[in-house]
Amino acid sequence: MSARSIRRAAERKANKQAAKAAGRQSQSADAVSPAVTAIAEAEPQPTVPAEQPEAPSPSPLSEARLEANRANAQKSSGPRTDEGKAKTRLNAVKHGLTGATVLFANLEDAQRYSKHAADFQQLYQPLGPEESALVQSIIDTRWRIGTAPLLEFAVIARATAALIDGNPDFWNQPGKQADLFLEVRRQNEKELRNLQLQEHRLSRRCERETAQLLRLQTARKANEEHKLAEAAKAVLLAEHRDPDVDAVPLPGLGFDFSKERFQSYLRRLTPAQEQSLLHQALAEAGETTKTSSAAA
Repeated sequence: MSARSIRRAAERKANKQAAKAAGRQSQSADAVSPAVTAIAEAEPQPTVPAEQPEAPSPSPLSEARLEANRANAQKSSGPRTDEGKAKTRLNAVKHGLTGATVLFANLEDAQRYSKHAADFQQLYQPLGPEESALVQSIIDTRWRIGTAPLLEFAVIARATAALIDGNPDFWNQPGKQADLFLEVRRQNEKELRNLQLQEHRLSRRCERETAQLLRLQTARKANEEHKLAEAAKAVLLAEHRDPDVDAVPLPGLGFDFSKERFQSYLRRLTPAQEQSLLHQALAEAGETTKTSSAAA
């Protein structure tokens, strides 16, 4: 063997011995490391907070500034008089079609509303709290429906005036009126569409409430007619049994209808209707005309 080969063999042997020694040290470290690792994990590691820049301390307000702030706070406390509160109560109102309060711009509108309400009260003549509430709702809804076209006209008129002020060519040049109308519609499309939606919603509500009112009144009138007919049968039967009777007591008369209402009903009866009611009363009592006359 050459000297070079001998030297390389010695280096390889030294490397193998060093590797074996390193392996034995690693095995020894692995046997101890789990416990050491567990202890290290169990012990909280101290954290060093990062240095934060100190916030600048607010400068103290002067006494004059404090007094000015207090004075400004007193000025912005809102309206205190009844007149001021009445004005600010309607600050958020846009068109008044969805609120629970009917709005009047002036005394003339209030007078027109009073006549409008009286006309509908005369038309429907509600009886009882449920019918009265429906009629009042119909009155207010119809009033708002009539207001919607006026609001639409006001929106168009206001937008037209503003557009003409900024663009006189829309008005001065021939053939520009159509462009002006389209531009006003385009710029106010959202507001005009909202007015139309509210008008349609109010119309549907009015139709529902009117139908409900008519159903209630039809049922009430039918029940009243039935009670009037029952009372009339009692009177006709008593008169048939005793033609000389002066008055027939009717239990409950005046509770469901007045005496005047009953007398008016009797006057409206035709001879054929009186005979029909009398026959019904005799049949319900198990009597006939002949037996009743014989008993008399």
